[in-house]
Amino acid sequence: MPTFSLPHCQPAQYPLDIPATRFASTISTTTPEGCSIALLGMPDDLGVRLNSGRPGAKEGPQAIRDALARYGVAEQFLCDLPRVYDAGDVMPAEGETGAALAQTHDRISECAETLARSNMLVLGLGGGHDLTYALARGVWRAHGKKPMPGLYFDAHLDVRDTVGSGMAFRKLLEEGIASHLRIAGFNPLVNLREHAEWFVKRGCTIAPEGAETLGGIEPQGAFVSVDLDVIEMSAAPGVSAPNPAGLSPHQLASAMYWLGMHYNVRCLDFMELCPPHDEGGRTARVAAHLLLSFLRGVGMRQPVNG
Repeated sequence: MPTFSLPHCQPAQYPLDIPATRFASTISTTTPEGCSIALLGMPDDLGVRLNSGRPGAKEGPQAIRDALARYGVAEQFLCDLPRVYDAGDVMPAEGETGAALAQTHDRISECAETLARSNMLVLGLGGGHDLTYALARGVWRAHGKKPMPGLYFDAHLDVRDTVGSGMAFRKLLEEGIASHLRIAGFNPLVNLREHAEWFVKRGCTIAPEGAETLGGIEPQGAFVSVDLDVIEMSAAPGVSAPNPAGLSPHQLASAMYWLGMHYNVRCLDFMELCPPHDEGGRTARVAAHLLLSFLRGVGMRQPVNG
């Protein structure tokens, strides 16, 4: 694997006393050698604040790491989990304007492109959901700027035409980064009709309630995004916009496992974790469970014999 350095990044921080039996003890924070998957923290919630959401998602990446330090075994039944490199956190640009947000997006895209060019699947830890645009853009550049199909789990379409956390998927479509989008967990009570009509007219799909969420996604070269507000708030209170009637963690974990096992995902992210509102760290643990479910799916592509 080629050597590289990531600009605008600071090293990831984990507790020093992680037991050797925990998966987090196997994560490399110094070298990507031998790793097929890279974590990239995106500790920024300016987009959320620009859209008048409740702040705190900038603390999400560290909360997910802390949850991983306490949850998930290193050696799992039937499979070996893939080796993971934590590239650290991309530091946001200074400022409180749309221009500062665009600069942060540029930094994330540059880092994601570098990791993807090193043949690693990039897992983003957020952060406001606008950062999905920056992450996917970097991976798209690394793969020859060929449009990618996308699947996202979210209560909101996020196709606003204004700067902020609700703009990501409009920009992915308009800039030719996404070839097709499918949203699962869509809540019709919180989405404007004009946004839904715009989305459908672009040939994109809103998964019906209770329907198989993965249908219609091509197996090669997809990107996937999880806004944690797609989960019902009883299980995930610590998000930027709580959801009173969302998906269950079990439903979402099953989808993550299936995606890891059967799909060539180029990047995946977990967004909008808001630790200041996360009672007992419940949402962070759900995020850790989802991430590990995906990794287990990847590991099950080559099950351990015996």
